[in-house]
Amino acid sequence: MRLTIPGIALVAGFALMIFAVLTFNHPPVRAIERGAPGVGMQVEYNPSQLAALQKANMMPAILPAAAPGGPLAGNVYKNVQVLKNVPVGSFVRLMVSMTNWIAPQQGCGYCHVAGNFAADTKYTKVVARRMLQMTMAVNADYQTHVGAVGVTCYTCHRGNPVPVHWFSGPQPGMSVGVAESDMGKNLPAAAADFSSLPSDPFTPFLLGNPAPIRVEGTTALPTGNRQSIKQTDWTYALMMHYSTALGVNCAFCHNTRAFGDWSESTPQRVKAWYGLRMVRDLNLNYMVPLTPVFPADQRGPLGDVAKINCATCHLGVYKPMFGAKMAASFPELEGPSQVSATGSALSAPPMAPPMPMGTTAPATNGAKP
Repeated sequence: MRLTIPGIALVAGFALMIFAVLTFNHPPVRAIERGAPGVGMQVEYNPSQLAALQKANMMPAILPAAAPGGPLAGNVYKNVQVLKNVPVGSFVRLMVSMTNWIAPQQGCGYCHVAGNFAADTKYTKVVARRMLQMTMAVNADYQTHVGAVGVTCYTCHRGNPVPVHWFSGPQPGMSVGVAESDMGKNLPAAAADFSSLPSDPFTPFLLGNPAPIRVEGTTALPTGNRQSIKQTDWTYALMMHYSTALGVNCAFCHNTRAFGDWSESTPQRVKAWYGLRMVRDLNLNYMVPLTPVFPADQRGPLGDVAKINCATCHLGVYKPMFGAKMAASFPELEGPSQVSATGSALSAPPMAPPMPMGTTAPATNGAKP
């Protein structure tokens, strides 16, 4: 059977129609105004997807509060380090809750040695101790991001020993042919919402010495901004992750007529500014140092430890569990301030930050910024 050009066009058009039907959101799609009426700042959502998101973000049942008072856990149990000043009743309640939040199938034995709960033999107990400190640090030091809602172990774990969403470094391999580059482009990955953008936007921005994320000039004419389109690709890849992780589009934080203008942005952009620094702090000061504690089979394909990104807590919604104030039921997790070197001694984001003017030429090989 020979296909003519019109026949080929018909087949291609039919294939494109099938692709559109299977990948586009089916109506109805709702829109919520985020800015002044008529300026097009809208956040869209699909009601047909809302039920699944609500089910995935339900707050679990909370155990009844323990009676106040009583001896301290550190005076009753051996080797209690983080929660030693918590009354024993509240301590036991929190331990049972943590089992339900993290290892409901495995039970207490996931972290503890049967018959000797004081032992630090299992790596999971060592990790859990550090994660308790991390949770307290977030609640005490990053209210600029989590506000009065706070976080608990369940915020990330959702009943799983390992949170569903985390990242483990760049994936090996490159694209081929004319699309080939060394920046991970054209390798569809969930990190960049399966776009052609760089497949690992996390390493440059959420680890180590952060790369400059701002690439847009602030003047109408060129005045020294040396950021290139390829450098912009990395920023957009991270923004795609933001959008997917929070289930929102650009207008949730930005007025898209001027992405860089803080005065035209929404308050959520300030929250995101603090959130970016919070995630970087948690990765550098809590997750990465635990690398040698994890056995090899519990690390990523490149041998690195699991790390945090926006999806770890948000799971597709603008506020984890739609803003349910679960942490309020566990004041033991409020914790003392544990400010690290990159912690909450952060000034507010500048309302009109100057564009850093570089003297080097824009990146041409697509390397990470």
